[in-house]
Amino acid sequence: MNNKDFWDSVNAIIVEGFTPEGLQKLDEYAEQFVTGRLVYQRFSPAEQHGCAAGGPAHVVATLLAGAENQTDRATSPDVGGFQRELQRGKKQAEIIEKWAKAVGCWTDDVNNALQNVLGAKIAEGGEAMVYDHGATLVKSIGLDYFVQPILALDRITLHNAFFPETTLYVLGFGRTDGEFKIIVEQPFVKGTHVPDSEISTFAQNMGFKQINPKNWTYATAEIYLSDLHDENVIRSEEGNIFVVDCDIRINTPELRCGGVRKLTTDVWFRE
Repeated sequence: MNNKDFWDSVNAIIVEGFTPEGLQKLDEYAEQFVTGRLVYQRFSPAEQHGCAAGGPAHVVATLLAGAENQTDRATSPDVGGFQRELQRGKKQAEIIEKWAKAVGCWTDDVNNALQNVLGAKIAEGGEAMVYDHGATLVKSIGLDYFVQPILALDRITLHNAFFPETTLYVLGFGRTDGEFKIIVEQPFVKGTHVPDSEISTFAQNMGFKQINPKNWTYATAEIYLSDLHDENVIRSEEGNIFVVDCDIRINTPELRCGGVRKLTTDVWFRE
């Protein structure tokens, strides 16, 4: 199977309305993604492993969002701008919603549903609500920083690749007040906040160059890493440093932080 045949197959599953046969085929593609037979050229091998670590729902949603991007590229290759990003994001969210409802991992009124099960939120960030689930945290992540689901899903993939000790595992999807949400679970880390000076050393020891200390931004030619401040980095009781939240992206030239990568949704299959 080549790239065109694969995306034609996925788009046919979408158009047919996620029939049982179509859902089975998506599960097969997800399994091939996890085993590495399906190579998603958007990611490095380590990043593809990070996507797989996010769970089956994360893998399928990543592919479904990629299908919309393939269609958009074919029909409107030269259209850009923020409005176009909003349109693409809306289409991706609608596709993922239809699939999630078909497989039973969709939640209406996410934040109210989580509060009914887990109690009141214990924290709130720029794009996430956080709930206590004992040994883990459950987070409802919106698209405030990303606009398109595919970019928010990339963020989960990259977090898992670079910070596997605090892996984000996708439980499902939903909406709150009409806004698309990704529901994830993450290990709870008990500890203290790490000062910015130590975070800077930590990031640079990982190979990142500090770009802007005012918004805690670091980068390599491959990866953009931001929002790495003291509330998002924890030192455990054993003295280990854990990143529990960050804004991490594939570093493209458009981010103006020395990025060299190109966003693609092309695939190929190992024999």
